[in-house]
Amino acid sequence: MAEVIIPALCFAAAAALMWHRMRELKRDIYTFTEKLEKSLDVMEKGEELKESGLPEDTLWGKTEGKLVKINHMWHQKYEENSREKRQMKELISDISHQTRTPVANMKLYLELLQSGAPDSEKYSEFLGKMAGQTEKLDFLLQGMVKMSRLEAGIIEIQCQKARIFETLVRAAEAAVPAAGKKGIKISVECAEEIQVTHDGKWTSEAIFNILDNAVKYTDPGGTVHISVTEQEFFTKISVKDSGKGIAQERQPLVFQRFYREPEVHGEEGIGVGLYLAREIITRQKGYIEVRSEAGAGSEFCIYLPNGI
Repeated sequence: MAEVIIPALCFAAAAALMWHRMRELKRDIYTFTEKLEKSLDVMEKGEELKESGLPEDTLWGKTEGKLVKINHMWHQKYEENSREKRQMKELISDISHQTRTPVANMKLYLELLQSGAPDSEKYSEFLGKMAGQTEKLDFLLQGMVKMSRLEAGIIEIQCQKARIFETLVRAAEAAVPAAGKKGIKISVECAEEIQVTHDGKWTSEAIFNILDNAVKYTDPGGTVHISVTEQEFFTKISVKDSGKGIAQERQPLVFQRFYREPEVHGEEGIGVGLYLAREIITRQKGYIEVRSEAGAGSEFCIYLPNGI
């Protein structure tokens, strides 16, 4: 009889243990599915999922860790997409704003020409103004093409060691005609043997944009001085003018796309030169800084790394 009872007791104990384990497993499954559902609800609402701090060696700990990573990646992607949409919206707004005035002016002058006014002097005046607006529009579109190509990575900066003096001369020569009209003297102080690893074409473009900006906002008879200093890690290119200067609170804004200071809207320009200059230098692992005071001129300093 005892021999029969012992196996029966063993079977009952095993059954009880199995039932207890099944009950625990069922409870764990319910708990897991409940936590998973709550986490998915949080993600569906676009909210940030936070870790509960459970050990990562548990099933839920591992699952939660992966869900948090996925949620974080999704939020990053969402922020990137939102930022790109905002930038595109701002760009379209900027383009619309920048092109509105020259297009409206050209329409006005065209209407005046079509009105049949017999005055030949007026014809010449209106045609000259239309030509000026066309040039402004063309300059704007060229600047936008350069910006888009740089930002899209279509333009590749190709750096090689070359004499920086030749790059400065090309930039200065391009700025001389505008400077000559205002009697502004451009001087260059640079040892001809100094070699810097840079893209000559695009660095010249960046320096010209800074020079062009300096000439525009310097009174007739003023000066613009370019100097080069070799430092331990960088070669510094300074462009210093005797112009109107920039107020301290506006200095962080001057490199923004299409930014123009409020009091200089009468001057030619569309506000892309300094933006392009910074983009070009940044893509050569360099940087630009501005030092200025209102009424005391400005100094733009380009730093190009040595030996990149």
